[in-house]
Amino acid sequence: MSQESEFPFDRARRVTPEENQKFRDAIAHQFGVTPKKRGRPAKDEEEKYEPISIRLHPKIIAWAKEEAEKRGVGYQTVINEALLEKIG
Repeated sequence: MSQESEFPFDRARRVTPEENQKFRDAIAHQFGVTPKKRGRPAKDEEEKYEPISIRLHPKIIAWAKEEAEKRGVGYQTVINEALLEKIG
């Protein structure tokens, strides 16, 4: 009874942003949930982070990941907050 069929991608069209918003609104209305915003929030000019590469001891990384798991944040956030606390 399993009959495989290929979706006709060559005849398909893209969903417009307006349609996508209507879908999100309908889901939110029907199920009473608000989907999370995707992406990172914008930061002020002075709060923008500078990407770098740094080598840290494995114990530091393990501690940061463990602490991040407890707090529900990323481990880089934990390291950044610890360093800001030290200089602040």
